[in-house]
Amino acid sequence: MPADLAVIGLGHLGLPLAQAAVTAGIDTVGYDPDPRPYTELRAGRSPVEGALTASEVRRMLSGGFRPTTDAAELGRVRTAVICSPTPLGPDRAVDLTALGDAARALASRLRPHTTVLLESAVPPGTTETFLRPLLEEGSGLVAGRDFHLACSPGRLDPGNRTRTLANTPKVIGGLTPACTESAAAFYGRLTDKVVRARGPREAEMTKVLETNFRHVNIALVNEMAVLCHDLGVDFWDVIRCAETKPFGFQPFRPGPGVGGHGVPVDPGGPPHGGHTPGHPLRMVSLAQEINDRMPRYVIQRCATLLNEHGKSVRGARVLLLGVTYKPDTADQEAAPAREIATRLMDMGAQIGYHDPHVLDWRVRERPVPRADSLYEAAAAADLTVLLQQHRTYDLQGLAVKAQLLLDTRGATPAGAAHRL
Repeated sequence: MPADLAVIGLGHLGLPLAQAAVTAGIDTVGYDPDPRPYTELRAGRSPVEGALTASEVRRMLSGGFRPTTDAAELGRVRTAVICSPTPLGPDRAVDLTALGDAARALASRLRPHTTVLLESAVPPGTTETFLRPLLEEGSGLVAGRDFHLACSPGRLDPGNRTRTLANTPKVIGGLTPACTESAAAFYGRLTDKVVRARGPREAEMTKVLETNFRHVNIALVNEMAVLCHDLGVDFWDVIRCAETKPFGFQPFRPGPGVGGHGVPVDPGGPPHGGHTPGHPLRMVSLAQEINDRMPRYVIQRCATLLNEHGKSVRGARVLLLGVTYKPDTADQEAAPAREIATRLMDMGAQIGYHDPHVLDWRVRERPVPRADSLYEAAAAADLTVLLQQHRTYDLQGLAVKAQLLLDTRGATPAGAAHRL
């Protein structure tokens, strides 16, 4: 059955887009070569933790949304949006494998006049030098002449119910002006505001700037948090004072590490092979180095606190609170909790956890015991570490019950716990 839209990749980008499209009355098919999203969605469940509720999935299905693993469906749509994952590989370069697979699946079925949009986070130049050749070679069509091609990087904040696709401006950069307008016509049905970039590279670089801005500023406050602790300065009070400045300052807060789907990118290196006239972004590299050190710093603080209370990490009962990368969601993408748990285990600690959004948590493929009663578990633990500030946590009550509490988010009342 023909559809107006195909969303390729049913992950943290594709699912909200498909939901918004169905809500707008667009006949939508969702394609993913992995059978798991299809199975979960057909059963009325979200394949991505925290992305959609079961009721939202059911409304999508009743609204006509069709998940599929059949790539033949891609040849029957007017618009195709690629939302494939682009994680960092072991060499910290963006892995375009899933994007390439999606492009080949679409290319062999691409029809003239189709609009192809890329939402995946990619290095600048990917749309033109990686995606375009795959689409043209596989279809025999020419981008900008036979079909429209544009980049519109995903901007959604997973789990944020206030900032949705409808009220978050979409940046669009087309291969040609006609490509841009075709993309704008599509996204104009889903969002209140469309921002036209000069071209695909400008749209791609917008995402890079936004992501690197976050990582660089978090690195700044992470480094200052360590310095202030050494100097005996309450950095959380410093932030409270600084954020009263009505101009020239935006508050960021330190934490045990940086998680999430947006990864820092140095576009000084091209997406695959060759050279660019750009230069490495030394500040981005340094920011990543600082942020990568934070889980180790948390371990150091844990060991110091235990020693100050006459205990060793080896054999200590440590309770980790909040194992997701952001509050009030089940999304665990790149959350620092896993590295912290792993390092504590290596040092001989007995690890338990509590998270209202994560009922089963595994580290090194082994299940970590989950605390049923938060207060009882905190009272029994030698050290409780707050890694994520979920809204349901009564931090004042927790500070009273816990034998020893390390707050890595600065969320507890002043003087109630040891802060990062």
